[in-house]
Formats: sequence, C-alpha cells, structure tokens
Amino acid sequence: MSFTSDLKIIYHMLFTRGRGKNHAERLDNFYSGQAEGYDDFRKRLLKGREEMMQAVPAQDDSVWVDMGGGTGANLEFIAEKIPRMKRMYVVDLATSLLGVAGKRFEKHGWNHVSPVEADATLFTPEEGFADVVTFSYSLTMIPDWFAAIDNALRILKPGGIIGVVDFYVSRKWAAEGFRRHGWIRRSYMPVHFSTDNVFLSPDHVPYLHKHFEPVEFRENLAKIPYFPIMKAPYYIFIGRKPG
Repeated sequence: MSFTSDLKIIYHMLFTRGRGKNHAERLDNFYSGQAEGYDDFRKRLLKGREEMMQAVPAQDDSVWVDMGGGTGANLEFIAEKIPRMKRMYVVDLATSLLGVAGKRFEKHGWNHVSPVEADATLFTPEEGFADVVTFSYSLTMIPDWFAAIDNALRILKPGGIIGVVDFYVSRKWAAEGFRRHGWIRRSYMPVHFSTDNVFLSPDHVPYLHKHFEPVEFRENLAKIPYFPIMKAPYYIFIGRKPG
C-alpha cells in the first residue's frame, strides 16, 4: 500500500466525523471513504488479531460469530479452519465494509460464511446459538459495549468461547496481577483515539473477567503508524462461558 493511500486513510480517520442520525449511519459515513484501503492500514495498526483468532479453541462443525467483523479480514487468520466450521457470521453495521467482506467470501468459496448487517448488541444467529463469539477491535467502537458482551454471553452455548482483542486503558487502581498504566497514558490515549471514534475503556478487562472463565489473557503495547513515540495498550482475552 502506498504512502498516498495511507494519507487518504489518515485523512478520513482525522477529519471524517461520522455524521448520521444513528450509530449505523455514523459508521458507514466514517468508513465508506476508506473501505478499500481499510485492511492494509489496520494490519499495521491493530496488533494481536491473528494471535487472538488462532488462540480460540474452536471445534469442527462450530457456529462462529465475528461481531463488528467489518471486511472479514479476521477470517484470513484462520482460513484453514473455516471449511470445517458449520456456519460463520461476520456482523457489522457498516455496509461499505460488509461489501468488501462479501467479495472476500465469494473469492474463497466460503458459501457458509455470511456478512450480516446487524447490531452486535442484538444479533442472534439463525441456529439460535453460537459456539464462538469474537470481537476484534470492535468493542471500542460499540457505544453500549457492555450490552454487546451481554449478548455474546446470551447466545453462547454453555462452555462456549469468547475471544476479544482491543485497545484499552487500565483502571487507576488496577487489580493485582493486571497492568497499571500511568496518568499520561490513561488520560491522553482516550482523547487521541476518540478523534477516530474509538473509545478506550478501563472497564473492558474487569467486565470480561467477571462474566467469563479466563482461558488466556495478555496485555501489551503496539506501535502506531507515523507516530513513532506513541504506543497504544491492547489486550487479548479468551474466555469460556460457565457451563
């Protein structure tokens, strides 16, 4: 991807405010101008996606829902598993990104993978349940993120798996065993990311640990393209619904 293409993406990230009467319209307004170059730029920005997707212990013949899955790029990380899945859904409200996803699935011949325009806080798969629900850098863009997690808990089978990777900031007094970010990171990073309609929260990690049995949890830092002195905190959480 060329520097010119990167500039176009950065321009939309900084100056497209996501106008609209509801969250779906705002998302589509924000992403429509950057949909085609979306995957390449965010491959360098959104770290840990491949690790999270591959760490999910999905069984053959599973129903997998990727909430806020956008262009469906996350599925490329588990391409060898997809033919063995019973059904997969990529759920998003941005139709421009789902259009890219549809082309991707058609190219691969993944006829059992469906791009679905729906709200992550309300979506229910046709089967009525899911074995796996994943969120890859989508919780920070869902206003009622806690309702999205609650919905994942609702549709997951007992013993089902949730996988999340996203940006975050720690609580000021994070619990023992969890990272504690300094004042500058906790104060500045949410402001910086909010210009891109990404809202970092100190509550994702505690909420996930409260509602799911942790299988794997990691906290790390990622470099931000064109901002060499900045590193964004992100986490990977794999959890199991209590059975």
